[in-house]
Amino acid sequence: MEGESPESVETSTIQSRLKGIDEHKVLTLDSTHRIQFDPAKDLVFHYFESLPQHPNGMRFCAFNDQGDLLATNEYFSIGGGFVVNERTQLNHGENVFYKKEQDQETKANKVIPQTRRNQDLAPAALPFSNATELLELCKRENMTIAQVVYENELRWRSAAEIREKTFAIWNTMDNAIKNGCLSTEEMLPGRLRVRRRAPGLYKKLLKGLYSTTPLYKETNVFGGSRGQEGGSGLVHSAPERGIDKVLPRRSVKRLMLPALDYLSVYAIAVNEENAAGGRVVTAPTNGAAGVIPAVLKYYLEFISDNPEQDIMEFLLTTAAIGMLYKRGASISAAEMGCQGEVGVACSMASAGFAAVMGGTVQQVENAAEIGMEHNLGLTCDPIDGLVQIPCIERNALGAVKAVTAAQLALNGDGHHRVTLDQVIETMRQTGNDMQAKYKETSQGGLSGKWIIGEVFLY
Repeated sequence: MEGESPESVETSTIQSRLKGIDEHKVLTLDSTHRIQFDPAKDLVFHYFESLPQHPNGMRFCAFNDQGDLLATNEYFSIGGGFVVNERTQLNHGENVFYKKEQDQETKANKVIPQTRRNQDLAPAALPFSNATELLELCKRENMTIAQVVYENELRWRSAAEIREKTFAIWNTMDNAIKNGCLSTEEMLPGRLRVRRRAPGLYKKLLKGLYSTTPLYKETNVFGGSRGQEGGSGLVHSAPERGIDKVLPRRSVKRLMLPALDYLSVYAIAVNEENAAGGRVVTAPTNGAAGVIPAVLKYYLEFISDNPEQDIMEFLLTTAAIGMLYKRGASISAAEMGCQGEVGVACSMASAGFAAVMGGTVQQVENAAEIGMEHNLGLTCDPIDGLVQIPCIERNALGAVKAVTAAQLALNGDGHHRVTLDQVIETMRQTGNDMQAKYKETSQGGLSGKWIIGEVFLY
């Protein structure tokens, strides 16, 4: 409301500015017009009510100094940073406003959010509205999913601009990883008092102190050290004893996938930045912002031999999959639960990873389907309403799951029983059937009952 842009606001000033508004009771609209604003009185939360159009709604009311109502309007946050109202028109058949208008009833000439440039209104070169159409396009044109998206983008901006904007997205993602890993803050904001873990985990990885890395040398309880033979790294069995006796501490076994530890840390770093008010990329949402950056960073650091090309292919592929979910269901946890956030991010990242690994279009679609299939029914139940527990760890698991889903798809031939369109529709139906307490309201699931110090949360 003060006129700042998420892309350019100095994030380090946000907390102090919020504190200033709270203390001085003044809000500067669009950086020009100062009004009296007391958050405790003028910002009213209706925790157990929602507007009929969408569960994430806000009603704005403007009054003069005599208290007379001058204007009112309602806006809805539909996920991924998209904000609409009843007069928001639909984009090329995309059902962006609470799914009350059928796709066949919408026309391309109806679409015009006021902020879009005129060239954005040109029809796509290769339009598609579901995965079936996308696969048919790829087959007919002999193109990859990324190439289809690129051709469509060329209708609205130059090749240089596409490249610039795509790399700006990646640089923001990469900076979120870096800032999260190198943060000197100990705690995340909020009364949960959650400690930042990414900096410590990252330092351990660099020093080879992770239990899953070959350089882990911590002495075990039997003498010797892990990672060495003889004296040793080989842990001998303890003498037999009854189950009622205290057993000695077992050594942590080393895995052969140390790179996956980086994958988890990258995701945790991004979501700790999000929890602390840092700059992240909605991918497809802030709550799921760690999955895609983590998977792409993992690929670039450990696999890629052509980073610039791979960044383009990965992000253009993930964008296509994200569009399918936004059009066919929703990327709002308030509508779908966490399956619409981390689930969609996992599906998108699975597709992107399969694409840069050389998968066929069919394998990429299969990877996206697997990525969602095993997130169906995932609830959104952040404790105390903070995007910290279970959200931060959930992104780490989502990133690992994305790589696994892609590997499963790459080991197949692209033929599978459940299609991506079917799993998107299943996600939509599941979200509609899900009780409201499991959809971002912090009234059920993990957030249903939780004790913090002497505070009992309901």
